[in-house]
Formats: sequence, structure tokens, C-alpha cells
Amino acid sequence: MEKVRAKKHLGQHFLKDLDAAKRIVDLYQDKNGNKLLLEIGPGMGVLTQYLVGRKELDLVLVEIDTESVVYLKKHFSFPEEKIIEGDFLKMEFDKTLQLAENQKFGIIGNFPYNISSQIFFKVLEHKDQIEEIVGMVQKEVGQRIASKHGNKDYGILSVLLQAFYDIEYSFTVLPGAFNPPPKVDSGVIRLVRNYDKVLDCDFKKFKLVVKTAFNQRRKMLSNALKPITNRADLPYANKRAEQLDYLQFVELTKLIFEMD
Repeated sequence: MEKVRAKKHLGQHFLKDLDAAKRIVDLYQDKNGNKLLLEIGPGMGVLTQYLVGRKELDLVLVEIDTESVVYLKKHFSFPEEKIIEGDFLKMEFDKTLQLAENQKFGIIGNFPYNISSQIFFKVLEHKDQIEEIVGMVQKEVGQRIASKHGNKDYGILSVLLQAFYDIEYSFTVLPGAFNPPPKVDSGVIRLVRNYDKVLDCDFKKFKLVVKTAFNQRRKMLSNALKPITNRADLPYANKRAEQLDYLQFVELTKLIFEMD
């Protein structure tokens, strides 16, 4: 494989550490045997070269950069339909991937720093199809997603993702592992859909409560949630958003919107 060139797009830094690349690929387990795996932003294929050895996987590459697409087509023997040139954030999965009804799949990738949070919000939109995610993000983002309630890193994505996924922060990757090296450390996280976690309220209302609470995270919930409720009997009124786990946010949502 040719040496990865020093090129960056959409905030992406290309991984050159092959040991780290293999560790990332090995984290993806596909225990439910879904086979279909999307690699987001494969770039010059440092993860792809190990993924193609996983014959049990039906690998599809999603890459927005034309130069990278040309490289991938030249160096990997993929059918045309298995390399999609386009923006993952704008993809209509069922249409683009020609998925069978309710077909489930996984995601892996070295996610561009400046859209990593948007990638996870899109995951939430398709949480009943996406069963496993292994992604490399900025270390702080990874820690935030995996953080438990009560920690300062805990935030909106922490609550929303933990309501559906079991999450682990797997390992840290230092700047020297990339070309060009970023100014921050990176972290690899793994999310696995947990169907025992059943959200006992409307997801859109739940999301609204969580976002409103964290929009003024330094305030007590009695004040932070005033834009959507003035209830005097609000539970956890004297707590801050970061002190509540997702189940407590479910409880709040049901009370605020008087859901059975």
C-alpha cells in the first residue's frame, strides 16, 4: 500500500499507525451477524486494508473526497456500488444502500473531527438499524459520549446515546499516529445497541428536555427547564443536568408532557 499522503479534508487527519488501525478493526465484532458495514471516510484505506480481510463482512465505503475515491478504486477490488462518493450526513440509507426492510448494519471509521457529533446525531435518527459503531474521534468527544452522569464531560450526546447503546471508551491515539498530526489526542469508542433499553417516552420530547436542560447546564433544572415547563412539582429541580442519568430524564419527560 502506498504511503498515505499528507492531505486533510473536512477536518480529517489520516491514520498512518497500522497497529492502531488493526486495533480499531478488531474492535468491530458484529455479534448479531448483520454483515453490512459502512466505513465512513476511508481516505486512503488504512482501515479498509484490514476490513477487506474480514470475509464475513459486506463492506461499503462512503467517501466524500473525489481524490480518495479514485485512490480506493485503484487499490481495492470493490464493485462500483460498494464505493459511494458522497456525504454520509446526507445519505438516505434505504435508498442509497438498497436495504431490505428493517435491515440492520454497522458503522466504522476515522471520523472527521468537525462532523463527528453530527455523525452520532444521524446514528440516533437510525438507531433501530445501526447496531454497532466503532469510531475514532477527538479524545474529548469520545470521553464525553462515554462519560457517566455526575462527570463534567457528561452532556447531550452522552444522555441520548446511552439511552440506546452500551458505550465504551476503548483507547487513546496520540497525534504522531496521523498524517498530518492533529493538535489534539484522538480516542476510539465502541457503541453496541442494547435492546433491553426501552425508551418509555416519545424520543423527540425526550431529546427536547435533554437539550433544554444542558443549554444552561450551570443552572438548576428548575431554572434550566423554564423554557418548556413551569411545573412546581418538578423532580430533581435542585439538581443540574449533568447529575441525571437517561432514566431520570425519561421520568422528567413523562411528567413534563404528562405521558402515561
